[in-house]
Amino acid sequence: MELIIEDVVLETTEEGFLLDLNDWNEAIGAEMAKLNGIEITRSHWEILFFIRHYYQTFKHLPNTRVFTKAIKKEFGEEKGNSRYLHKLFPQGPLKYACKIAGLPKPPTCL
Repeated sequence: MELIIEDVVLETTEEGFLLDLNDWNEAIGAEMAKLNGIEITRSHWEILFFIRHYYQTFKHLPNTRVFTKAIKKEFGEEKGNSRYLHKLFPQGPLKYACKIAGLPKPPTCL
């Protein structure tokens, strides 16, 4: 499928995940958030940049439990819990953080 953001044609999966993570930038992330009903804030960017760094470092995506634990280790107890992450990404923190960050769909997400 194709997604057009700021006159740029992006190839995506049927669920809207970018096929090439190198196509991503902050403007695309902000627009993808908007398309998914999320008003992006600095707190969202913190998680989005974290998950991109995680993927680039480890070459894979974590499952939800590992994701939450990694957030807790990096940012502390108040952000490393499912309540906080669901406030930011109500439809599914790991899935939508990856989607908006231009990463593949995590294999553990439906």
